[in-house]
Amino acid sequence: MSRRSVLAGTTAGIVIAAGVGGGVLWKGHLDDQKATNAATAAATTFAKAWSSGHLDRAKYAGTTPAAAAANFKTTTAALGAGPVTAKATDVVRRGSMATADIKVAWTMSGGQKFSWTDPINLVKHTSGWSIQVPDRSLWHPKLAKNDAFVVTTDSGNRGAITGSGGADIMANQTVYDVVINPVTATTASVQQLQQITSVTGLVGELTAAQRSHSQATIPVITYRAADYDARKSALDALAGVLTQKRQQPLAQTRTFGQPILGSVGPVTAQMIKQDPKYYHAGMYVGISGLQAQYEKTLAPKPGFTIAGKSHPSDPLFTKAAQNGTTVQTTLDPTIQAAAEKAVGTLKGQASALVAINIKTGGVLAVANGPSYGMERAITGQFAPGSTLKMATAYTWLSKGHSPSEKVNCPVEVSGGGQLIRNFEGESFPNPPFSKDFAVSCNTAFVNASKDLDDSDLTNGAKALGIGANWAKQLGYTGAYDGSIPVAKDATEKAVSAFGQGRTQVSPLALAVAASSLARGSYIPPALVTSPKQPGSRTPKPLNAEVDAQMKQLMRLPVTDPNGTATIMQNTPGGPIFAKTGTAEFIDNGQDASHAWLAGWQGNIAFCALVVKVPSGQGGGTVAAPVVKDFFTTLANES
Repeated sequence: MSRRSVLAGTTAGIVIAAGVGGGVLWKGHLDDQKATNAATAAATTFAKAWSSGHLDRAKYAGTTPAAAAANFKTTTAALGAGPVTAKATDVVRRGSMATADIKVAWTMSGGQKFSWTDPINLVKHTSGWSIQVPDRSLWHPKLAKNDAFVVTTDSGNRGAITGSGGADIMANQTVYDVVINPVTATTASVQQLQQITSVTGLVGELTAAQRSHSQATIPVITYRAADYDARKSALDALAGVLTQKRQQPLAQTRTFGQPILGSVGPVTAQMIKQDPKYYHAGMYVGISGLQAQYEKTLAPKPGFTIAGKSHPSDPLFTKAAQNGTTVQTTLDPTIQAAAEKAVGTLKGQASALVAINIKTGGVLAVANGPSYGMERAITGQFAPGSTLKMATAYTWLSKGHSPSEKVNCPVEVSGGGQLIRNFEGESFPNPPFSKDFAVSCNTAFVNASKDLDDSDLTNGAKALGIGANWAKQLGYTGAYDGSIPVAKDATEKAVSAFGQGRTQVSPLALAVAASSLARGSYIPPALVTSPKQPGSRTPKPLNAEVDAQMKQLMRLPVTDPNGTATIMQNTPGGPIFAKTGTAEFIDNGQDASHAWLAGWQGNIAFCALVVKVPSGQGGGTVAAPVVKDFFTTLANES
């Protein structure tokens, strides 16, 4: 054999040997990777079981899946229903043992997240890899075995509603929520509770809760501190009746600013159904008015502290509460109180009174009667009657006419074929237009309207702010700025001249018109100034010559011996400029009217409405006394 052959054979033998060894090494590598993959799969399954809440879907060493799931439920009960995300990371295997980190993010009530890393051990058995149950809690590295999370919440304070100059309108005060614990309450104790609180139906709610084995408390009523103190002893004596103290924005009285300000109360099932991502059981939220409209501005973002039950003073996580944001309005508490007192003289009659700061256009007061009735001062839609003659007169004078021009005021006149009469059957032979305005002669305004085009009144009213599209920038949902449609025919043009037909306004819309005349320019009214509202509030000047004439006309209903607002003479606080209105309609076969008075005194423009007064009564006899009471109260407080 040659040397070359020997070397070749040796080399071949070495290659063969290396090949056999490489196969052994590669197989070992594959086995290791397979084992690591299996451990990783077990950790991943465990993490997915966290996320889904089905902890019985993982394998455990040292307990059963059912027991692990039960322990998980007990340990995490205080954290709520989630959602929860868990992810297995950093899996390291050493032989038949492995470690991994479970990255957990638990979404708490209100959307805040409690996140932590839970290190786990895994062990391999003949049946595969399992999660090793440690001596501590399996669910958090700082919890003891069989420990549980404890959550202490800090709800934070709801934002206040402030008025002009930052004055308190609804500021946080202490309130007491009365609730029923269905587990410990009795029928007898709840019957007594109904008598103390005057809340009915509570026995039925208790019965339903006990039949369903519900442990959720049943809300009953929320008391101001003074009201609660008067009932505290009686409530404390009732089995299963609990009181919970908290802070809530309150107005100066229960009726102050209702219904525009609104109220705060327990979230309803309907609200949760409509927006389950925001609302949840147990929340106290805005129920109506500005409180509901600006709920997400006013509402605080709750904070919480999470600790272990075994070490409650050693927090695992803390999230500070964020107080709600203030909603700023232009309301003046003194003027609002005077307006509410004034409509209160009507003894529950449906009514409204609005006041506006003439210089700024800010709404100073919005009073509705009765106080717990519907909101009509801003959102109401009513025929304005003769108060619209402010716009008709402005429009007519803008066409080149004069207040001294003669416009006949007969008892009746034909308007496009429809016979139109004056409210009280009055007539004045060929008086100047200024007299027609003072006595609010319908037939004279029908005669004057014949010189107007079909769209003139629409445009004239808009120049004063009626139908001027300011509703969306006021800051109050449902605000109505009025509608004076273009006349379809001569009859509609005639009846629109004195505020009937299809003409519609809110009390605020008429107050805006009055403030425009007083100011000499139109400015969109403002109610909510923060959050900032859309749109420009740049003044739009009126026809200066015509506006000066209108200021003179607006005094005449008060000063003229035959004027419709003579009751306003000698009103404390200075001269009153006013226009009355009586919008007639048929109610269940009976003649009825809405009574109006709009105008201004000093820097305050106003509009008062009394709804559905008997036939024969009108703005000068029903609405005017309300306004006089309003300014008398303000004068006495100045």
